[in-house]
Amino acid sequence: MINLIDILLIIISILLIVLILLQQRGGSFGSIFGYFGTMPFLQRRGIEKHIYYLTWILAILFLLLSLFRILL
Repeated sequence: MINLIDILLIIISILLIVLILLQQRGGSFGSIFGYFGTMPFLQRRGIEKHIYYLTWILAILFLLLSLFRILL
């Protein structure tokens, strides 16, 4: 059981990293550290909205599995 939770935590953490990197906005070097003179994006549309919600779901699942792992 503990091994299964550990494997799920590793898989979820890798997916979280990929999804967070997919959400990176802009293409310039300055956009990595924040926006410089550009307007912030206020709406998410299409696949970006699904990636955003999936990121939150995986983050909550990661948190719950981590807490469950500590309690075992």
